[in-house]
Amino acid sequence: MTFKTIVAIVQNEQDAERVLDGAIALASRFGAHVIGVHAEALPMPYTSATGFPDTEFLQVSADLNKERSAKLKAIFQKRLQPSGLSFEWRAQETFSGDSALSSLSSVRAADLVVAAQRDAGGDSNADIGSLIYDAGRPVLVVPHAGPAAASFRHVMLAWNGSREAARAAFDALPFMIGAEKVEIFVVDPGEDGDEDDAGGAGIAAALSRHGVKAAVAIRQSKGGTIEDAVQNRLVETGADMIVVGAYSHSWLHRLLYGGVTRTVLRSSPVTAFLSR
Repeated sequence: MTFKTIVAIVQNEQDAERVLDGAIALASRFGAHVIGVHAEALPMPYTSATGFPDTEFLQVSADLNKERSAKLKAIFQKRLQPSGLSFEWRAQETFSGDSALSSLSSVRAADLVVAAQRDAGGDSNADIGSLIYDAGRPVLVVPHAGPAAASFRHVMLAWNGSREAARAAFDALPFMIGAEKVEIFVVDPGEDGDEDDAGGAGIAAALSRHGVKAAVAIRQSKGGTIEDAVQNRLVETGADMIVVGAYSHSWLHRLLYGGVTRTVLRSSPVTAFLSR
C-alpha cells in the first residue's frame, strides 16, 4: 500500500507553508501527485441605504477573494515547481469559503489528505474535524511546531478495539512499516470497543505480519481522561506520530465530554494521522 494522490488543504497563508512542507515531503517519498485545494466565500449581498444591493461592496469583496486565491496559488506553484512532482491547483467559490468542506469531491478521490492543525482561537481555519468525519479518507494533520517529515521513527497507535481504530491502523500501514518502533497504546481496556481485542493483542499480531515492529502498552486512567493519558504518553515515549481512529464515540458523548479526536486536532504536539 502507498499514497499516490495527496490533497493539500490550503486555507490561508498561515497554513500554507506547513501544509506544503508536509505534502511535498510525502509526495517525494511516495512518488505522489499533489492537489492543492482552496475555497473562497461567495460575497454576500448587502442592501444600501436606498434598499438596493450594494454592488460596490460585492465588487470589492469579489476582488479581495480573487486576490487572496491568486496569492495562495502562487505560493503553491512556487513550492511545487522545483520539486519535480506532478501537481495541480483547484480553487473554488462556495458559500462557506471553507477549503476543507469544499474539497470533499477532490478528497474522496485521493489516498491521503494533508491539513494544518487548528490554531487556538483562530477563526479562519478549515474545518478539519468535519472533513475527517465525512471524507472517508485518512487525514494527516501537521502540528503547529516541529519539522515536516515523510517518515516517522516512533508511531503510537491509540487503540480501543473500535471499527474506527482498526480502519486507522491499516490506513497508516505505510508509516508503521517504515517506523523503528510502533506502540499500541490502550487506556482502560474492556471499557470501550470490541471486548475480543480491547487489550490490543490481536491488532499487534496482525500488524506484525506486515512487518510492523509493534508492542502493546496498557494504562489505567485512574479517574483522569483518556485524552490526558494519550497526551502524557506521547510526551513520555517521544513518539513523533500518533494514529487515531476518529470519532469512535457517539455525537452526544463528543458533545458532552469532548474526546481524543478533538484534543488531537487542537493540541497534539506531533503529527497526527486520523481515519474513520
